[in-house]
Amino acid sequence: MGTITGSDVRRVVVACEAGMGSSVLLTTQLAKRFKKLGVEVVHSPVHALPPDTQVVVCHEGLANSARLAAPDAAIVTFQLFLGDPAFDRLESAIRSGGVIGA
Repeated sequence: MGTITGSDVRRVVVACEAGMGSSVLLTTQLAKRFKKLGVEVVHSPVHALPPDTQVVVCHEGLANSARLAAPDAAIVTFQLFLGDPAFDRLESAIRSGGVIGA
């Protein structure tokens, strides 16, 4: 599993699998939240993560698939699509330059 310093993050990829739209909604919310930090947030199927992925945000059930698809990326997992504390921790690490994926 990869790690990255928050100050080095330029793009976060929200990974999905089921196609129910929840991850697209999450992508939109995180994009608004992280725009002011200079971080782009994009959406991708977990099996087609871009090769330059730095940080993957995915439901905990997709973590193993994300690690296989992007072995060097930091993986941030969550349980709830709305209001999960993982999103606050990710924002805090980006703001403070903390380590993500440790």
